[in-house]
Amino acid sequence: MNHSEWRVKVLEEVQQVPDAKLAQLYEMIHGFRLSSETNSHNAAAIMQFAGSWSDMSDEAYGEFSDEIAIRRQQAFSQRRNRETSID
Repeated sequence: MNHSEWRVKVLEEVQQVPDAKLAQLYEMIHGFRLSSETNSHNAAAIMQFAGSWSDMSDEAYGEFSDEIAIRRQQAFSQRRNRETSID
């Protein structure tokens, strides 16, 4: 089914919704649309950084990568220490 056919089906369903439920339906559709727009904006913002390290020397990138690994290890080890277990 193509986009046009889906749009027709959605509109047909909306026509069947009782008037008392239209506000609730609007809020749901509006929220869905806003979250879709936010996701695409987030992806665009993230992609601005794609290739940011391409002009970095191999040595600098290696040091950077090692530093990230160390920081992740420290962060996760601290999180494990904070977690409690139920015996």
